[in-house]
Amino acid sequence: MSERFLGIDIGGSKSAVLLGQQGSDSQTMQCLQKRKFATTDFPSPAQFFPYLRAEIKALLQDSGCSSGDLTGVGVSCGGPLDSRKGLILSPPNLPGWDRVPIIEMLEAEFSVPVRLQNDANAGALAEWNWGAGRNCRNMIFLTFGTGLGAGLILNGQLYSGSSDMAGECGHLRLADFGPVGYGKAGSFEGFCSGGGLAQLGQMKARELLQAGTPPDWCPKSENLPAVNAAELAAWAKKGDKAALDVFALCGEYLGRGLAVLVDLLNPERVILGSIFARTEELLRPSMEQSLQREALPLSSACCQIVPAGLGEAIGDYAALAVASGRGL
Repeated sequence: MSERFLGIDIGGSKSAVLLGQQGSDSQTMQCLQKRKFATTDFPSPAQFFPYLRAEIKALLQDSGCSSGDLTGVGVSCGGPLDSRKGLILSPPNLPGWDRVPIIEMLEAEFSVPVRLQNDANAGALAEWNWGAGRNCRNMIFLTFGTGLGAGLILNGQLYSGSSDMAGECGHLRLADFGPVGYGKAGSFEGFCSGGGLAQLGQMKARELLQAGTPPDWCPKSENLPAVNAAELAAWAKKGDKAALDVFALCGEYLGRGLAVLVDLLNPERVILGSIFARTEELLRPSMEQSLQREALPLSSACCQIVPAGLGEAIGDYAALAVASGRGL
């Protein structure tokens, strides 16, 4: 018999509530209904939660479903958080959300289990259940979006560590100098994230400007324009050498960071989301060269590096994966 789950995806700029139906064999999940709204319209938890309740009520009404039809509720939210106590602990993208007891608040309304995980762990569960990580015993999911975080499936189960901080690989320092990410110059997140790519683009433009050969996407001025990862990717796909160099450097450090994870955890698969899935052809050549150079041969030989199978829908399925509880 199929089961229905409620997923709640809380982000710094937007949030969503979703109703999903899981197949009887647990191998599929169908998103039946979805409602989105801007988190920024509700700057405090006291303002956010009444609206969230109203959105959940409307979602269930639209689908002809009641709370009694649900098997579980899952919340995916940026960390830090305490999944065991059900607390959101002041995430950087949610100012004022200090020790918010979200599980307690939701359990008062639903008579089913309510579960909480950070977005990287939730993404890992989604890919493991229904995406590129199916049938894996040991896999790593890397967000590779605005920031860089990892969700770890080890021996067929999510590994979150002693205080839900396992997988914070974006904090690893890969170089003494470099773009800043996770508050640290030269970090894995600094080189491999949307913000990191933007910084690398600025550095490359400044270097070429000083040499008198600015790239086409940079005017001949000391006032360098901000360039984001999507814009750099567009230039690189047109064959712009400066933009291609930026992605080659990002790929090199991606390989270095992956080598640390591959040597340490010996996974059979590493799944990369967001930016990698959109720009794989720009990143893979230098990534593979670096990974082969840095990682143990026996470890890298048994590990596949692949883009997320759920694509842009991974955020939706992440919250539903937490609700299902499979792998927790």
